[in-house]
Amino acid sequence: MINIFRSYNPIVIAWLAVLVFVLRIGYLINTPDKLEFIFVESFSRLLVPVSYEYALSPFFNVLLATLLVFIQALLLNTMVNYFNLLNKPSYMPALMYITVSALFTPFLRLSAPLICNFLVIWLMYKLFSLYKGSEVKSTCYDLGLIVALGSLIYLPFSWLFLVVFIALIIFRPFNWREWAAVIIGYVTVFFFLAVVYFYNDRLSRFSSIWLPLGGKFPTSISITNYTYVLLVPVAVILVLSAYKLQQGFFKSYVHIRKSFQLLVAFFLVAGLAFYVKTEFQLNHFLLCVVPVAITFAYYFLHATSRWFYETLYFLLVAGIIYFQFNTF
Repeated sequence: MINIFRSYNPIVIAWLAVLVFVLRIGYLINTPDKLEFIFVESFSRLLVPVSYEYALSPFFNVLLATLLVFIQALLLNTMVNYFNLLNKPSYMPALMYITVSALFTPFLRLSAPLICNFLVIWLMYKLFSLYKGSEVKSTCYDLGLIVALGSLIYLPFSWLFLVVFIALIIFRPFNWREWAAVIIGYVTVFFFLAVVYFYNDRLSRFSSIWLPLGGKFPTSISITNYTYVLLVPVAVILVLSAYKLQQGFFKSYVHIRKSFQLLVAFFLVAGLAFYVKTEFQLNHFLLCVVPVAITFAYYFLHATSRWFYETLYFLLVAGIIYFQFNTF
């Protein structure tokens, strides 16, 4: 199966469409009786003055989430090939994104982190373009806007503000105007939100928006046994991907080396930002799917032992489908 997606034939898109449903078939068949969909943070609720949490039926909720994942996979694939991050074009990033985004059942429904992944892909595109740009202040302003928009949907997205500054350190010589442009872009969105608060006589509550960002890091996290089981092949592939990247790291172009350094930073910051929510939610880690998918794609695109990587991928897919039918 892996070899099919190593090519850059547009026909492969049809196989991706089939696979995105196969990897969610168990959840589509055993859809829960009730699924809540929260599109924005509570402090942004003034911008969406309608009741929408249960507007979608559970089946349509999952079906729409599946369609969004498919679109995001194609967008990610286009971005990776545009910047030549894997050294040759393929549909491997799309395959890995569809696979990793089906890893746990909370990933399979509509959620704020899933919506934010459109912004993540847009953000990554802007960040990768920093390297070759001579005048990037407008891009930096856009980056601040993107982080702010994501924060309105899902507050932990605010921590990606740190990733933007890390990218500026990695890709650019220090220029205070570029850093200031990021801050101005972020402030612009919240300035207009403050105006909405003012007109609704709630300006006194505005400063409390960011209080969760300073919350305590949790001392314990509740994770089911099936989560640990599925993380085994993921951990193995991550180790193999790191080894494969290390082999060709210094043979790659400077932009590619810097891009993978940024992906590591993105993964760490996005992953650790889960503590902002008072209750641990596994779907938070959808924010980490983009860097993981790109890293996995690098391994599967350059691995040489076919029987091994095909078996490894089969075990991952089999585990995903099995637990969809056996966790209800």
